[in-house]
Amino acid sequence: MTEKSSSEAIRERHASAQARATDDRAFAAWIDGETYETDETVSTYDPVVDEQITSVSVCDASDVEAAVEAAWDAYEGEWNGTSPPERSRLLFEWIDALKGQVDELALLECLDTGKPITDARAEVEGAIDTLEYYASACRTQTSKTIETGDNLHLYTRHEPYGVVGQITPWNFPIWAAAWKLGPALAAGNCSVLKPSATTPLTTIRMAQLSRDILPEGVINVIPGTGRKTGGPLVEHDDVRKVSFTGSVSVGEHVMKSAAEHIAPVTLELGGKSPFIVFPDADLETVVTAAADGIYYSTGEICDAFSRVLVHEDVASEFIERFVSRAKEYVLGDPLNEETTMGPLTSEEQFETVADYVDIGQEKGATLRTGGDRPSDPELADGWYVEPVVFTDVDNDMRIATEEIFGPVQTIQTFGSYEEAMKLANDTEFGLAAGIGTESTDIVHRAAADLEAGLVYVNEYGPILPDAPYGGFKQSGIGKDLGGEALDHYRQTKSVYVNLDDPTL
Repeated sequence: MTEKSSSEAIRERHASAQARATDDRAFAAWIDGETYETDETVSTYDPVVDEQITSVSVCDASDVEAAVEAAWDAYEGEWNGTSPPERSRLLFEWIDALKGQVDELALLECLDTGKPITDARAEVEGAIDTLEYYASACRTQTSKTIETGDNLHLYTRHEPYGVVGQITPWNFPIWAAAWKLGPALAAGNCSVLKPSATTPLTTIRMAQLSRDILPEGVINVIPGTGRKTGGPLVEHDDVRKVSFTGSVSVGEHVMKSAAEHIAPVTLELGGKSPFIVFPDADLETVVTAAADGIYYSTGEICDAFSRVLVHEDVASEFIERFVSRAKEYVLGDPLNEETTMGPLTSEEQFETVADYVDIGQEKGATLRTGGDRPSDPELADGWYVEPVVFTDVDNDMRIATEEIFGPVQTIQTFGSYEEAMKLANDTEFGLAAGIGTESTDIVHRAAADLEAGLVYVNEYGPILPDAPYGGFKQSGIGKDLGGEALDHYRQTKSVYVNLDDPTL
């Protein structure tokens, strides 16, 4: 097959998939239970062929105002009066609608982000599992009675904020939306959610599938840019709580803006997560874990294992195995089931990764493999980069300290437990960390010593809705997931009831 025909074949395949995914769909804002068109639109692109999938509405301050007003109307008119069992029933009904469209949602996610279709389907299922967790947790919320004396009845109430503002990132659109919406709705809030302008399609479709199930205005989706849409949302005086996932720099701005009207914030920000390979580790196991941790989702994941720290006694063999493993990834069309790595999501991210590969070599790190675009002519128009492995890396190099958000692995060595901990914690981030060892003693000691909100042992993941997810230091404030996330969407009230002796 010639280069031209290869390129034409993949373009035709993706054009057909795009038509199936978007046919008769209006990807506009979703406000007050219906599609809400705006004058301005932005295009979302398929990163495999760098062609437009569809155009999406861009919301401005007036549209944000309409969404916040619709959310308050829904909260005060109906949603605040629903009991936890009723909210749970409605959420499960919405979940059933989502389950009926798993293939459609997976295809949209695949096209919009470039994720392999198998990964996209797993992430749709993960989003649904998250919503199921909170639909169940909705019924288990309890208050507390505090023992005092016979003349006082003291108890607590947990009450929703009312309307919350939520901003999700471009790398895990549907899963991140579920992380935000699940606890917020279960706690009794209404949501105004801004997805990324780059990858908004599945979030909009999720909201559309709530039609005639959730009351109008409970979920509002306002696509657009951070400046035009996100800014007015977090600055809005009637948004009582803000949850943001994204970069540290934007998170700082969100926190400052929310502080202007004393709205509490949950921030899930960046990471530069270490995976520590101790000398007793099973190398086959930890090579797989470290590779999964940096090459899953093409490295565009905040808790990626982007720094491997390996004991000097096993470093040579580990590096040899890891480089071989990196070369095994199948870069290809994400629509093909056998593809294990898709493109980066955008040209901007491709340029960022390419710049870091150059920076690493300029500063003396050794590029063991990767960094080039694949030679397959079918992939020539996509934002592909071969998996990267750097060795001879120091902790003062930018590739070892800055979040790259791509398939770039750095490998460093250590000689003692103390040195490993010092290297691992020598970062401004603290989202995740990994431990590779067969020693229970090392596992528990290292888990205590690592400055990270998540610790994975001998694996990368899993991420379950049952446990809180969030980081230390500049990786964020508060938690997504788990029962703890419910607390971030509720306010606690203490009620003192003074009692007299009963009289007849």
